Amino acid sequence: MTVPSPCINVCTMIEERGLCRGCLRTLDEIARWSSMSEEDKLQVWRQIRLRQAQTGGAADGDGGQPSAAA
Repeated sequence: MTVPSPCINVCTMIEERGLCRGCLRTLDEIARWSSMSEEDKLQVWRQIRLRQAQTGGAADGDGGQPSAAA
């Protein structure tokens, strides 16, 4: 089995959270993805799901809603 990348080509980091707005991965997870074992990739997916649950699905914690500045 090949674990797919969570990247959705929305590559903007939310500095306050240290997560990509699109895939909810850290910079370290993004940088190491191609060299990770399949088990490590599955662990990242588990972390992403936890982050989604904690933030309502958005890296910046706003539930995917645009900010007032947008």
